[in-house]
Amino acid sequence: MQVTQTLDEGLKREFKIVVPAADLESRLVERLNTLKDRVNINGFRKGKVPLAHLKKLYGRSVMAEVVEQVVADANRKIVDENGLKLAMQPRVKVTAEDEADEEKAVEGVIAGKHDLALSVAMEILPKVELKDLSDLKIEKLVTEVSDQEVDEAVERVAKQNRGFSAKAEGEAASDGDRVTIDFLGKIDGEPFEGGAAEDQPLELGSNTFIPGFEEQLVGVKVGDEKTITVKFPDEYQAPHLAGKEAAFDITVKGVETPEDLKVDDALARSLGMADLPALKNAAREQITKEYDRVSRQKVKRQVLDALDAQYAFDLPPTLVEQEFENVWRQVQGDLAQSGKTFDSEGTTEDAAKADYRKIAERRVRLGLVLAEFGDKHEVKISEDEVRDALMERARQFPGQERQVWEYYSKTPEALAELRAPIFEEKVVDQILAGASVTERSVPKEELLAREDEEDDKSSS
Repeated sequence: MQVTQTLDEGLKREFKIVVPAADLESRLVERLNTLKDRVNINGFRKGKVPLAHLKKLYGRSVMAEVVEQVVADANRKIVDENGLKLAMQPRVKVTAEDEADEEKAVEGVIAGKHDLALSVAMEILPKVELKDLSDLKIEKLVTEVSDQEVDEAVERVAKQNRGFSAKAEGEAASDGDRVTIDFLGKIDGEPFEGGAAEDQPLELGSNTFIPGFEEQLVGVKVGDEKTITVKFPDEYQAPHLAGKEAAFDITVKGVETPEDLKVDDALARSLGMADLPALKNAAREQITKEYDRVSRQKVKRQVLDALDAQYAFDLPPTLVEQEFENVWRQVQGDLAQSGKTFDSEGTTEDAAKADYRKIAERRVRLGLVLAEFGDKHEVKISEDEVRDALMERARQFPGQERQVWEYYSKTPEALAELRAPIFEEKVVDQILAGASVTERSVPKEELLAREDEEDDKSSS
């Protein structure tokens, strides 16, 4: 086997490999000799089949296996001898000096007419030189959970679980009451999908229905029938309804008033808690977990932003293109679902593609940096961690847990998607261990501020 490098440009490498026909024939004979001890052919004793007869029967298929193995060996030889880390599977093309068509060249090789010549194109991973972490400064925002927040959370739970009792006959519904209604929605006189329900409970003032819907039910009584008109918001989640005016035929079947709000041990016990202090402790823990999640998210964003600013190197074009295609597919799906266009978003498709390609490049760059950190610090993912992640994913599909478990267990690519975020979080922890992290106490409003709000504040 003769290997010659024909291209060394950036992260692209190309090699020409030539395997003499005699070498292929030798490998073919070796395989056929192994095969003759295993096959049963009428008219011949096992192990006594002439090689020429075996070649006639199986030569073509065995030679195809030989060529496949030679290609695999050649790729491995190139990678090992040149110390390469591949960004993608090599692209292999069979060539022949007297045959321009690849398919015919393959046929010629299998038929033993000429040497096997391969053109192997590769993209390799860049060498990432990790930088010192001592200069990496991270600010962690922390917020104490106040007693008022706990009380408000418990009160919300109490409201969600309080009972309702029927109002006196003929008494009208007030804001805060619960009505039970049948409704049929129409647009331009035609019913639309999802616009009808029977025995639908609705708490007036809860703002769970379309804006303007609940307000028009204040004052209704049991037995009332009325038609109300509302307009779906321009940003409504169903594109075919967004911005459209609809008329709803309403029949009122019940009017109930909320019972007294009681925040006490009885409420706690109804929720499986020992007493009211236990309920408050549970509420505090839940709020604390949410604050910790948001704080961690912001810390991670700082880490990734800092790494993105620190590192600049060539990226494998194919990896970037694959990531861009994933991002762009999601963008197009979101636009289709929302009914928006690039024009309505104040941009053009070309400008959007340029922006999202930068996002794809950032993701690939950070992925390579994090992978190098993980490799250097021997970050491992245990089977227990993968199992826990799989169980959490299965819980997201009630009633289908077994099917989800079997799918991930039998699909390596899907299982890898579960491993990736675990690995990323562990690497971020490793980076934080070497960085300078300072805590700053902030009010909850600052902790919970969205990234775009923070950017606006920092630029003003």
